[in-house]
Amino acid sequence: MTDIIKNTINKFPLGFIFTTSDFPAAAENPKQVNKILNTFMAEGFLRRLSKGRFYKPQISKFGELAPDTYQTVKDLIEKDGKLIGYITGYTAFNDLGLTTQVPSALQVGTYDEKKAIVRGAYRISFIKQRNNITKENIPLLKLLDCLRFFKIIPDTMPDTACKRLLYLISQLDENQQNKIKNLALKYTPQIRALLGAMLETLNPQEDTTSLFKMLNPMTSYKLGISDKILSNQKKWNIK
Repeated sequence: MTDIIKNTINKFPLGFIFTTSDFPAAAENPKQVNKILNTFMAEGFLRRLSKGRFYKPQISKFGELAPDTYQTVKDLIEKDGKLIGYITGYTAFNDLGLTTQVPSALQVGTYDEKKAIVRGAYRISFIKQRNNITKENIPLLKLLDCLRFFKIIPDTMPDTACKRLLYLISQLDENQQNKIKNLALKYTPQIRALLGAMLETLNPQEDTTSLFKMLNPMTSYKLGISDKILSNQKKWNIK
């Protein structure tokens, strides 16, 4: 059994995260498979990411590489071929050009509220998402999450972040802009106000009624953006 398991592991890509359930022999003798995997780890052939999760390390000229972000959280974002989550937060800030800071923590948008966990070098926290998580929605949900956490985008100023977000939103086609307005209805008032102000800045004729009518006129949102970047802030109660 040891040789069979080693041969199977050698077929996995380097950095691929696997568990005992990835081996057919585990159906009959999971304890034995787990024992073999732990022996491989003790020998240095494998590394453990977290309890029950292993990988064969990739070695570069700069040293050993950790598994990539997707491998670290893949079971948290997909189950039985269905999307149940997506990587967002600080990783999205970096991917979308809002910051150059490389995240040391991961945030996963998901339907259910969960306690934070630790895997390898990452602390993984969960952000509740009330919209449907689909392949088409995820890029828009990431944008909305950036609006949601606008005030904590690291190593950038509000005006710089706002200009970048305006550019990203300007790249959406008409269908995507309509969809992001609908998705924003399940976010907080601050997100609806900021999105509405940005859409109107990009196109003064944009229909933002659905966003505006859900705002409390007595509530204001302090975001630190200058009027030069977002000139219609007063209408949206942004300060």
